[in-house]
Formats: sequence, structure tokens, C-alpha cells
Amino acid sequence: MILNLSELSDEPLHAQVSRQIRAKILSESLAGGESLPSIRVLAKEQRISVITVQRAYDDLEREGLLQARRGKGFWVAPIAGDRKQAIAEGRFEQALADLVSQGAAESLSNADMRRILEKILKNGARR
Repeated sequence: MILNLSELSDEPLHAQVSRQIRAKILSESLAGGESLPSIRVLAKEQRISVITVQRAYDDLEREGLLQARRGKGFWVAPIAGDRKQAIAEGRFEQALADLVSQGAAESLSNADMRRILEKILKNGARR
């Protein structure tokens, strides 16, 4: 599995792993029932701690995106397309709400934030 992890990011490594695997599941790059690399294999491939991968897999299992089979590994949980959409929308809404709160705390008006969002949507998000 190809992940793009950075130790220079403010985001913890386990959060980067879970975010990127979540994105693959929600975008259907990983299908329901598909197995994931073992914790040890993914840790070795990514050159990160086994504990980091375990935390990421645990987070995704709590979200209902992964299923663990004791002694067998982890699989992508079967999730209906409309539920995937709802999960993605909910996560986006929460992230946007956090940014709106931050913008308001820094004295940006709703019009300022709307203008910035429109600009980003027009130009396409770049990461």
C-alpha cells in the first residue's frame, strides 16, 4: 500500500496513516472485503512503528471502516455508497466548522471566509 507520510508534518504519523487509508476507502480505491497489509508489514513498508500502524487501524476500526479478524488481520468493512458519502460529508463539515471558528476568532467575517472558500473551490484544492 502506498502512503505519503511526512515526519515534518504537524499531523501525527498515526493520523496521517488513518487519514490516507480512510480516503482510499471512501474513494473506493480500497473496496469492501479487501484485506489490508498486516500491521507489521505496513510498518516495515512505511518505516514507521508497529504501534503507529496499530493506532491507525484501531481508529479506523472504531469508525466502522475496518474489520479485524483475530489472528487473520484487517479488512475493509463493507459500507454502502450512501454511508460513505455521509461519512465524508460529516468529516468535511466538522473540519470546516473548526476552520470557521478559527477564522471568526481571527476576526474574519462570513463574507471573507465565503470569498476564500469560493477562491479555493474555483482554483481547486492543492496539497
